[in-house]
Amino acid sequence: MTGDGLAHAIAERVRSCPGVADLSGGPFGTVATYLPGERLKGVAVRDDEVAIAIVARAGRPLLDTADEVRRAVVPLADGRLVNVSIEDLEDS
Repeated sequence: MTGDGLAHAIAERVRSCPGVADLSGGPFGTVATYLPGERLKGVAVRDDEVAIAIVARAGRPLLDTADEVRRAVVPLADGRLVNVSIEDLEDS
Protein backbone atom coordinates (compact mmCIF):
# COMPACT_ATOMS: atom_id res chain seq x y z
CA MET A 1 0.00 0.00 0.00
CA THR A 2 1.37 3.44 -0.88
CA GLY A 3 1.90 6.18 1.71
CA ASP A 4 -1.23 8.07 0.63
CA GLY A 5 -3.44 5.00 0.77
CA LEU A 6 -1.81 3.80 3.96
CA ALA A 7 -2.46 7.06 5.82
CA HIS A 8 -6.13 6.99 4.80
CA ALA A 9 -6.50 3.32 5.74
CA ILE A 10 -4.98 3.99 9.15
CA ALA A 11 -7.25 7.01 9.72
CA GLU A 12 -10.30 4.93 8.82
CA ARG A 13 -9.23 2.13 11.14
CA VAL A 14 -8.63 4.58 14.01
CA ARG A 15 -11.98 6.31 13.53
CA SER A 16 -13.72 2.91 13.70
CA CYS A 17 -12.49 2.33 17.27
CA PRO A 18 -15.34 2.84 19.76
CA GLY A 19 -13.17 4.86 22.14
CA VAL A 20 -12.20 7.42 19.48
CA ALA A 21 -14.30 10.55 18.98
CA ASP A 22 -12.03 12.04 16.29
CA LEU A 23 -8.48 12.44 15.08
CA SER A 24 -6.44 15.40 16.32
CA GLY A 25 -3.57 17.34 14.81
CA GLY A 26 -1.63 16.91 18.03
CA PRO A 27 0.47 19.60 19.64
CA PHE A 28 0.96 22.48 17.21
CA GLY A 29 -0.75 20.45 14.45
CA THR A 30 2.38 18.37 13.87
CA VAL A 31 0.65 14.99 13.59
CA ALA A 32 -0.51 14.97 9.98
CA THR A 33 0.10 13.52 6.56
CA TYR A 34 0.38 16.00 3.73
CA LEU A 35 -1.20 14.74 0.52
CA PRO A 36 -1.83 16.51 -2.77
CA GLY A 37 -4.49 19.10 -1.94
CA GLU A 38 -5.12 17.66 1.50
CA ARG A 39 -3.79 17.66 5.05
CA LEU A 40 -4.88 14.49 6.86
CA LYS A 41 -4.71 15.37 10.54
CA GLY A 42 -4.08 12.81 13.25
CA VAL A 43 -1.92 10.34 11.30
CA ALA A 44 1.75 10.70 10.43
CA VAL A 45 3.35 7.75 8.63
CA ARG A 46 7.10 8.01 9.02
CA ASP A 47 9.96 5.69 8.07
CA ASP A 48 10.18 4.10 11.52
CA GLU A 49 6.85 4.90 13.17
CA VAL A 50 3.19 5.71 12.77
CA ALA A 51 2.16 8.59 15.02
CA ILE A 52 -1.53 8.88 15.83
CA ALA A 53 -3.22 11.68 17.78
CA ILE A 54 -6.81 11.26 18.90
CA VAL A 55 -9.67 12.81 20.80
CA ALA A 56 -10.91 10.05 23.10
CA ARG A 57 -14.48 9.47 24.26
CA ALA A 58 -15.05 9.86 27.99
CA GLY A 59 -16.34 6.94 30.01
CA ARG A 60 -13.60 4.36 29.59
CA PRO A 61 -9.99 4.08 30.69
CA LEU A 62 -7.73 6.10 28.40
CA LEU A 63 -5.05 3.40 28.35
CA ASP A 64 -7.66 0.94 27.05
CA THR A 65 -8.54 3.35 24.24
CA ALA A 66 -4.88 3.84 23.31
CA ASP A 67 -4.32 0.06 23.32
CA GLU A 68 -7.44 -0.44 21.18
CA VAL A 69 -6.13 2.04 18.59
CA ARG A 70 -2.66 0.48 18.62
CA ARG A 71 -4.07 -3.03 18.09
CA ALA A 72 -6.21 -1.77 15.19
CA VAL A 73 -3.26 -0.09 13.46
CA VAL A 74 -0.38 -2.54 14.01
CA PRO A 75 -1.47 -4.85 11.15
CA LEU A 76 -1.22 -1.90 8.74
CA ALA A 77 2.02 -0.45 10.13
CA ASP A 78 4.39 -2.80 8.28
CA GLY A 79 6.66 -3.28 11.31
CA ARG A 80 6.72 0.39 12.28
CA LEU A 81 6.32 1.40 15.92
CA VAL A 82 2.78 2.69 16.57
CA ASN A 83 2.60 5.66 18.95
CA VAL A 84 -0.80 6.86 20.12
CA SER A 85 -1.29 10.16 21.91
CA ILE A 86 -4.56 11.28 23.46
CA GLU A 87 -4.81 15.02 22.89
CA ASP A 88 -8.29 15.72 24.18
CA LEU A 89 -11.35 14.14 25.76
CA GLU A 90 -14.95 14.42 24.55
CA ASP A 91 -17.99 13.76 26.70
CA SER A 92 -20.27 11.19 25.15
